Amino acid sequence: MYSDTELLKIITNNDPEEDEALFARARSVREAHYGADVYFRGLIEFTNYCKNDCYYCGIRRSNRKVERYRLTETQILECCRLGESLGYKTFVLQGGEDPWWNDERVCALIKMIRAEFPEHAITLSIGEKTAESYERYFNAGANRYLLRHETANEEHYALLHPAEMSGAARKQCLRVLKKTGFQTGAGFMVGTPGQKPEHLLEDLRFIEELKPEMVGIGPFIPQSDTPFANEPAGSLEQTLRMVALTRLLLPEALIPATTALGSLSNEGRERALRAGANVVMPNLSPVNVRKLYALYDGKICTGDEAAECRFCMERRIRRFGFVPAMVRGDHIAAAQ
Repeated sequence: MYSDTELLKIITNNDPEEDEALFARARSVREAHYGADVYFRGLIEFTNYCKNDCYYCGIRRSNRKVERYRLTETQILECCRLGESLGYKTFVLQGGEDPWWNDERVCALIKMIRAEFPEHAITLSIGEKTAESYERYFNAGANRYLLRHETANEEHYALLHPAEMSGAARKQCLRVLKKTGFQTGAGFMVGTPGQKPEHLLEDLRFIEELKPEMVGIGPFIPQSDTPFANEPAGSLEQTLRMVALTRLLLPEALIPATTALGSLSNEGRERALRAGANVVMPNLSPVNVRKLYALYDGKICTGDEAAECRFCMERRIRRFGFVPAMVRGDHIAAAQ
């Protein structure tokens, strides 16, 4: 559809009128496939322990200032029950790569949720695992898996992660997830230290080749206890361009309007919806742990009750002409 030259021109655009035309095209494509529906997912951030040391992340293992927590199975099920009472049909279990949550515990948790909520979608976002682990999660009843690749360029990946982590390994995990049968989510940050327009082009070409069912795109926002504490945040406008281009390249993708966009700008999530996104993920986690899942500074909604988040988001998106859809919201290909 687009040549590399054309994509780079859009990525580096500084003309607001051209941006609006791009967003309108993306919005039209989204409407052709999903109408005005915005799918709600209930996010449960169940552990902030992590064995990794990513330089941009506030819950990296070297950060000794983090107050660590793990929700119990009982607490997680309570979050799911609350989500069900609020109309959610998808639960997203997100956490750091916490060794305590081994395969046995993760599979037991999935089975508990699946037994009580047989019709709901269960999404995992718990990092890099082996092919065998992914298969076990899938067989236990998980439907979707989110694993942002963060950047498709190997040299840039090395700038953002310690030597024991590999961009190639992350990409291979995504390929394995698709092969396993998961609705698979990739994604990347915009504006990370050292990022060039050519890196964003590589991200677009990677997702075009991978064809993930979901793509999460958010701006880099620094966290005060990381090596990148003093780096500038990513650009809202450039992040919205990447959302729009992703919609044009993958017309059927499920694309969230991320919390990071809402943290960067008061109407960041709504503007992402107007640029082609079609998913939001209000938080179901207990209020007392929300601030502890601090991947970046200034995260919004950390003090709101789950019902408050749910209905606030509904009011906001209705004001922009969108329709809250409290359904599973599967990818079109998976729903057929």
